[in-house]
Amino acid sequence: MYLVQQLPLNLLGDAMGREWIVRNVASSLFDSLTKGFIRSCWTCEMEDGSEEGSNGTSSTFSSSSARGKTWSELKESLCEIRRQLSAISAVVPSAVTFRTLPDGTTRIFFLGTLANGWETTLHYAEIPSEDTRTLGKLQWQQLLEFSFKSDPPAIGSSREELLLLERKRLTTLGITSYELDPPSGKIVFPAGGSLYQCVDSPLRNGTLFPSELRTGTVGAKLTPEICPSNPDLVAYVSNCDIWLSHEASGTSERLTYAHRGTRNLADDPLSCGTPSYVIQEEFSRYEGFWWQPESKDGIYRLLYEEVDDSEVKVYTFPSSTSLLSSEVEQYRFPRAGSPNSKSNLKMMELHVKDNELQRTRALEILHPLSHMFPWMEYVVRAGWTPDSDHIWVQLLDRKQQRLELVLISLENFVEPPPNVFRFNDRQDERLSPPVYVIGRQTSDVWINVSDSLHIFPGADSGKISYIWSTEETGFRHLHLVTAQLGSPHSNGVHENTDVRWRQVSSVPLTSGDWPVVDEGLWVDSLHSLVYFIGLKESPLERHLYVVSLEAPEQVRLLTHTGSSYTVDINSECNIAVATYSSVNSPPACMVFRISHTDSTVEGVTLTPIGHLVEPQAVPEQPIGFPEIYSHEISSGDVVYAMVFRPHGAVPSVKYPTVLNVYGGPEVQIVTNTFKDMRYLRMHLLASQGYCVVSIDSRGSYNRGVQFESHIKHRMGTVELDDQIEMLVWLSNEIGLIDMSRVAIFGWSYGGYLSLMGIAQYPDVFKVAVAGAPVTNWALYDTGYTERYMDLPNANPQGYKAGSILNYVNQFPNEEGRLLIVHGLVDDNVHFTHTSSLITQLVRKGKPYQLQVYPCERHSLRSLDASKHYETTLLNFLAKHL
Repeated sequence: MYLVQQLPLNLLGDAMGREWIVRNVASSLFDSLTKGFIRSCWTCEMEDGSEEGSNGTSSTFSSSSARGKTWSELKESLCEIRRQLSAISAVVPSAVTFRTLPDGTTRIFFLGTLANGWETTLHYAEIPSEDTRTLGKLQWQQLLEFSFKSDPPAIGSSREELLLLERKRLTTLGITSYELDPPSGKIVFPAGGSLYQCVDSPLRNGTLFPSELRTGTVGAKLTPEICPSNPDLVAYVSNCDIWLSHEASGTSERLTYAHRGTRNLADDPLSCGTPSYVIQEEFSRYEGFWWQPESKDGIYRLLYEEVDDSEVKVYTFPSSTSLLSSEVEQYRFPRAGSPNSKSNLKMMELHVKDNELQRTRALEILHPLSHMFPWMEYVVRAGWTPDSDHIWVQLLDRKQQRLELVLISLENFVEPPPNVFRFNDRQDERLSPPVYVIGRQTSDVWINVSDSLHIFPGADSGKISYIWSTEETGFRHLHLVTAQLGSPHSNGVHENTDVRWRQVSSVPLTSGDWPVVDEGLWVDSLHSLVYFIGLKESPLERHLYVVSLEAPEQVRLLTHTGSSYTVDINSECNIAVATYSSVNSPPACMVFRISHTDSTVEGVTLTPIGHLVEPQAVPEQPIGFPEIYSHEISSGDVVYAMVFRPHGAVPSVKYPTVLNVYGGPEVQIVTNTFKDMRYLRMHLLASQGYCVVSIDSRGSYNRGVQFESHIKHRMGTVELDDQIEMLVWLSNEIGLIDMSRVAIFGWSYGGYLSLMGIAQYPDVFKVAVAGAPVTNWALYDTGYTERYMDLPNANPQGYKAGSILNYVNQFPNEEGRLLIVHGLVDDNVHFTHTSSLITQLVRKGKPYQLQVYPCERHSLRSLDASKHYETTLLNFLAKHL
């Protein structure tokens, strides 16, 4: 094998470099194959399935544990590894929220699985106000006495619910989300197509029996939100419009009438309260309405987004429930270069009088956002300022290189029809209330939209301060920004004169060649401290840090290295729930009390109270844990890899190897976290005698802008160079990888790279398994594709080079080297991607195998489909690798 140091450093990133790799690796593979064949003539197979020559030198593993097994035996192996993983996969709390009771007790609410069950439900644990430390197990107490059918989500769930689960990547049964109003203790949650509510009383004993919320509408009820000023009011979305439930009067009212509910989706383009597909899928915003935090005048205000999909093309899919029916499903999907949805903000004012709900006014913004900001393409975030007097929105341009934080006063919302023609009338400027741009981010790469924004109260004092994260230094960091809201003509003018650009001061709170992670931002205003998650110690470990507003850039680590953490902190910043694990240690969950000796970062103390999940001992069973490797590749970048050794591996033996690839942006696979059931397929392959490798090449997440932007405008053409270079280095480093028998497999972007691998490097990869693969970026959505590839007309060569359809001639002519897997009703990576590829493979006479799951979307949600795919994967590799 060739050492990485022997690779020509200046060739790896271009076509000549790829040709060099293929030529030289192919030569090495030929030598390996020849020697392996000669050895097989005189060696005998050992009982553990390995081989060893008479001279004791390393040899090639000629038969994996899966080889020779029947389909039924492979299924049994799968069931066994599932059982073993389930036994060591701890159920950790999720969706953590907090409530402080009058006596100072803190109740921690969270979702967790019932004992001996599959369904998640609400639990809670109590933390007394006094400084006690149990250092033992904190008792989980089931909050709800409520049962659900143990059916897959596809059974009994509406299409709208399933699509929301797809966008959120949620797969659990039972309760998947809930809303808590801490002052009143009211809890609302969706389940089984309905909304349910209950009230957590401070003196309550035992479980609660939730009641169904009166809704008055047929169909799914999505994204419920409790009014913070009046918990009797609960808004939710049903049939693409916003509805309101008033508990005290037992009434429910439809607030918006944008959607007509016709059968033809093309004739019914408007919706309210639900973000567009791209906003949900690519910008992770799932809510489309926002309650005013505080009602100062007895009026309850609901800001909402109206989405116009009239220019977005409609696509038709087979029914996801039954292919035998004549029904079809329709979806709006903006492909790269095509028109997006249009968004605008509106507002509803409500009043409760004599216990009766009254709608007072329906308001529209004076000048539509698209008029004030002609460059705007996406409303990526929105909300209210803490003083309830202003709306804030984050607006992003189509190329995703300009992001502005905009402040809009309530005076901008007027009764319809708004006089939009007054937009350019400057005779009386007082007719146009000011709209302030209080922050701006620009990038010559792209902007990764973040949730890290904290606005301080006090916008009515002539200035506003907030904490915002930005990657303008090359790594995501926190900044304390102050914007002046002075006279309309001071400090500059925006492109549109109705929009006042305010000069700001910006103080970096954190800095360095490491990123702040977009997983929580907690501000302790009493002590002027900011808590956040970052990767300062290692790109592989997430930790909790604190920084003082009074002493910026003096960052202190609060958690212990050697594990990676996810953290939730209450609004008072005195209780923290931390879940932590490492590659060798299953997750544990500890509750801490946060106390202070002074207001500096050195005065912060985290005192353990007790465990919600206690640490587990490493199990004595054949489940293997991965090993993490790092290596400086020829570009000078350090790349991380994760290796699952074959169970019972013999050091002198080389094993068939599977490269589990993703390789795209926004994802980091190699981390110092426990690899549980979510990594089932990697554990499964290792249990069957394969060496399994995953590599985070350039383009992956949490390594800074330069590392991630390696793929800019050239997706699919550069990622595999890093993957192969690292794989070759690993083969020499660990001595287990049989480079003559390497498979590449992945899902989504990983499926795309699997196709690129077998086409561009057929002498490196013996077989490829491509799940739900992108095959042509022109067929994928605007928000994702254009962020990394620009618009098709601006980067035609990049789109051409990144399309697997242009490499069909290079696919192998041998059978058994390509397996394609796809769900027929995939609404994310449409089946059109696979059908386009198959058309070309047939035209060129190239062999392939296809596995279709007729009722599955982008994720295989059915347990039966998942098991079938995993057995198919084992069977394919056993026969052909």
